[in-house]
Amino acid sequence: MTEILVTGLGAVSAIGTDVRENLASLRESRHGIGHVMHIRTSLGYPAGEVKPDNTGLKSMLGLPVTKTVSRTALLGLMAAAEALKDSSADISGSRTGLIAATSAGGMDLTEDFYPGFMKDSSSGRLRDVAMHDCGASTDFIADKLGVKGFVTTISTACSSAGNAVMLGGRLIRQGLLDTVIVGGMDALCRFTLNGFNSLMILDSGHCRPMDASRSGLNLGEGAGFLVLQSERAAKKSPYCRLTGFSNVNEAFHQTGSSPDGDGAYMSMTAAMRDAGISPEEVDYINVHGTGTPQNDLSESMAIKRIFGDRPPMFSSVKPFIGHTLGASEGIEAVYSVLSVSEGAVWPNLNFSEPIPETGLVPELSCRTGLEIRNVLSNSFGFGGNDSTLVFSRC
Repeated sequence: MTEILVTGLGAVSAIGTDVRENLASLRESRHGIGHVMHIRTSLGYPAGEVKPDNTGLKSMLGLPVTKTVSRTALLGLMAAAEALKDSSADISGSRTGLIAATSAGGMDLTEDFYPGFMKDSSSGRLRDVAMHDCGASTDFIADKLGVKGFVTTISTACSSAGNAVMLGGRLIRQGLLDTVIVGGMDALCRFTLNGFNSLMILDSGHCRPMDASRSGLNLGEGAGFLVLQSERAAKKSPYCRLTGFSNVNEAFHQTGSSPDGDGAYMSMTAAMRDAGISPEEVDYINVHGTGTPQNDLSESMAIKRIFGDRPPMFSSVKPFIGHTLGASEGIEAVYSVLSVSEGAVWPNLNFSEPIPETGLVPELSCRTGLEIRNVLSNSFGFGGNDSTLVFSRC
């Protein structure tokens, strides 16, 4: 079976505009949750906002300030371009691909267009809605990077980027492609802020995943991409291997998770089976850990069902960057790869007391110099669309 190597990383989030800055923030327990500055909203909830505004992002990317581009596409291009440069991959041939994931797409532009258009159908610029479709951001990135092969977009809520990584891995494993840029991107917008507020699952303070006092999530934005390559295509030593993956759908509820953790249990066990490893060989779990009461209980129950009372090290990075929706597993896959390559695990900020039903305690500080063999990275979406990736040491 063809090995799937991870040769390139790119990330932009509330704690950094490249992988180096993200890694430094994780090591120093420096979070990026704060007041929303770049969008007009009457909601006072904190979020993980990328610090440069759109003008700043365009400048960093060498794009004309006057060019109309959704923030989602700008964030995605930053991370994908960084990952491609890091990999030294040749993408000029037809056996290359780009698989990008998003939930909001170009909605950040659309929601500014329609208020005026609703009053006067002759007003507004149609170019502001041209990037509304999720695939428009992917096409923009493919064009800028020069990807000529397989290009597609995935949107499965919060598991979107995990499924993008999984599809890229399958295409390499089956010998259909040699190099695939995979990941996800999402920008904050009023639609997602208001939508999650209507579900009453936003925390008015800093989120507390896996804690007994958890009361909701902080939204975030950003992008994360990996470059996956076959052995014959790789030009540099890989960070690690993508050895297993799984996507299941427990179909328990439109937005909620099973209280017994059935979806998370199936997803993690199937991914380990695909990777050919046992629970004893897992050293760290990057949990989905949103900070909502039901999600964290469900995931904790699944961990306990699989690993018993002595689970591997685990933590949620959502208190650093917020829940970045379609970008979530793109960014967190980068962090999981770094966990393997750097021999490190990241702290679960704001934790004080375990969930009573499980008693599980996450990692509370950054630990380095570890021997990390296998990392599970979870991303669980609405509708019970659950995905798990396995990254393993070379």
